[in-house]
Amino acid sequence: MSNPAASFEPYRRRLRGLAYRMLGSMADSEDAVQETYLRWHAADRDNVSDPRAFLMTTTTRICLDMLNSARARHEEYVGPWLPEPVLDTVALAPDSRTELAEDLSIALLLILDRLSPLERAAFLLHDVFDFSFAEVSTTLERSEAACRKLATRARAHVRALRPRGAIAPAARPGEIDAKHAQLMSAFAAATQSGDLNALTQLLASDVRIVTDGGGKVRAALEVVEGADKAARFLVDATRKRADAWWREDFRPRFAIINGLPGIIVEGSEGAVQTAAFEIEGNVIRALYVVRNPDKLRHLAVRHKSGPE
Repeated sequence: MSNPAASFEPYRRRLRGLAYRMLGSMADSEDAVQETYLRWHAADRDNVSDPRAFLMTTTTRICLDMLNSARARHEEYVGPWLPEPVLDTVALAPDSRTELAEDLSIALLLILDRLSPLERAAFLLHDVFDFSFAEVSTTLERSEAACRKLATRARAHVRALRPRGAIAPAARPGEIDAKHAQLMSAFAAATQSGDLNALTQLLASDVRIVTDGGGKVRAALEVVEGADKAARFLVDATRKRADAWWREDFRPRFAIINGLPGIIVEGSEGAVQTAAFEIEGNVIRALYVVRNPDKLRHLAVRHKSGPE
């Protein structure tokens, strides 16, 4: 095991996936994984009997430290907080077949964000990454009984709050279902034309719109709830005026965002907004809009066709 890079590389994807689920940030996840690699490089690797356990444990502990130091910043965040949008969920997949293995939905990440760091870690390691409770116990330096309690509490929160009936991931990764594309095209057309009635028909009566501007760009400072309020908010946000969200040079395109059908809006400076749609039946039940430029830097500009 003399080559640290070669022995580390097979684990990079799952480490990045664990860190993203823990932190909700691609930039912070990359930092955590890089720090794990540095510790792997410095370790006495020939005496590591289980590299997977060593690396997952190291990444988990680094993430816990990062979460504790970031808590104050998180509490001071301006407006609603959303995780950084990701397009390639396969690159963050764990090598397991658990129920939640492929769920990187924003709804789940928001639930995880409400858990304590230890609850989050115990739940992810056991329920998503298929660690035994003995391994979780070693990682978190808590008794197995304590780790079971942490995971049980977390699991109860996830089951209670996870959306029912929301769409499953696309049958083919990266492909948007034709019905969802049609619904999003109708949504974009109604929003741009200011047709409140048509827009309201596309929204669930209890729809929620969460917008994350981080205090850096215009965004709603509270969650917008209810079809009538949401429709008015969306039309107002895209009206052509100096402080509007929309500019003439913006180009929208469809994309899968955190496993959900979505729209990325690009300007000359790159991605300026992502919108992920939680769809149930023929209506939109939630819309997650990220506008904070710090959370969009990692999205490469791709020139694809957007909503027709």
